[in-house]
Amino acid sequence: MIQQFKLILIIILFTTVKNFAQQSTASKQVSTFTIEAPQLKTAKKIWVYLPKNYLASKKKYSVIYMHDAQNLFDAKTSFSGEWNVDEKLDSLNAQVIVIGIEHGNDKRLDELTPFKNEKYGGGKATDYLEFIVKTLKPQIDKTYRTKREKKHTTIMGSSLGGLTSFYATLKYPEVFGKAGVFSPAFWINRKEIFELEEKNKKQKTKYYFLCGDKEGDDDSMVSDLNKMEYLINTKRCYCLNLNEKKIVKGGQHNEKLWRDGFVTAVLWLGY
Repeated sequence: MIQQFKLILIIILFTTVKNFAQQSTASKQVSTFTIEAPQLKTAKKIWVYLPKNYLASKKKYSVIYMHDAQNLFDAKTSFSGEWNVDEKLDSLNAQVIVIGIEHGNDKRLDELTPFKNEKYGGGKATDYLEFIVKTLKPQIDKTYRTKREKKHTTIMGSSLGGLTSFYATLKYPEVFGKAGVFSPAFWINRKEIFELEEKNKKQKTKYYFLCGDKEGDDDSMVSDLNKMEYLINTKRCYCLNLNEKKIVKGGQHNEKLWRDGFVTAVLWLGY
């Protein structure tokens, strides 16, 4: 037991030193601020990416809201590699603002699951989304030059963030007109999220779906995504081309898959 405790201390020390030594990789277009989140009884750190020409222009911009901000812009704060969102958008000269919301560390499962799972708990994504819609978005629209309409507002995330991004389009279809749904963890709320989709009468959201075919021990990720796309297509004509689905051969459940798929998703969504 003492040896195990010593090993844990060594791992913590190594991680701390590594993070301290790691240089920030966030570009100069990225800034942060903290905002109270009364719906979650906490404060949230928010990362903001502004286009390269933002300060020199007077135009308004579309906005992408993204989860797990620690992994989006900066290798220093990422868990297992960043998405390089800022560098990729700079290279595209993309005319879009990105708002990254930091996850709540040990509260991440709570915040990014719409319904409580019998084994893992959670189920506070409704509160989390209420924070985004009723507290964060009004502040962003007040502070920055944004296009506020739903056709200019996207929500995007991976894994639990993919699940919650999809849920957001059902909960607030009047707010989010587009969604990037990467490797959605439908499995954790499978019964509830599919029932919610089946009850949904109208669906006008534009979706970009991404997953790998090696994300687990079985093909549940691919089969769940195919089933959800089928249900969506029963609500509207496939001919409208409002869905795009990319299944990456050999793709695994990790930041590399999502980082590599980000640019294609952004371009397809209209940025």
